[in-house]
Amino acid sequence: MFGLLGPGPYNFVMKGDFRKFGEHCIHRTFFEDDLRYFCRGFRNCYTRYGSLEALFNAAGDIWEGLSLFRETMAGGNSGLYTKHIADPGAGSACKRLHLALRWLVRREGPVDLGLWKTISPASLFIPLDLHVGRTARYLGLLDSGREANDKKAVISLTEKLREFCPEDPIKYDLALFGYPE
Repeated sequence: MFGLLGPGPYNFVMKGDFRKFGEHCIHRTFFEDDLRYFCRGFRNCYTRYGSLEALFNAAGDIWEGLSLFRETMAGGNSGLYTKHIADPGAGSACKRLHLALRWLVRREGPVDLGLWKTISPASLFIPLDLHVGRTARYLGLLDSGREANDKKAVISLTEKLREFCPEDPIKYDLALFGYPE
């Protein structure tokens, strides 16, 4: 992907150079057409908000930020949505989006970049997938009678983790993900 975007991805997006993309596969189920969608969407985000961090700051909370991001990306693509951006309004756990926010916001973890300075780690939600959900249920952190790994489970598990560390509940993500089955 970076080979296609060159040394300045932001400039590439803002200049509209993505129009030259074809249909080649970039990675598994992600094609040049998908990257074109993201470029058009990012261009809309940058034009309207200046940065993705500012977009999330314009929202009332993280979930509203996810919805605003999804809508702004679609707005840059004639109102079309992509399978690559989950819909929090439909109850999705939005695992990939929460994982990206974790990397952008947190500064303490071994994989966290901490590039965004205006959003607190306290406002983040756990990136919930099948393995993290199973581990959380095994440890009694999630109701074992409810098997869905959806938005409600993300909120429930994050609230439980906030009891242990209100200022950074997501610091337990790698421990839950890496817990042996």
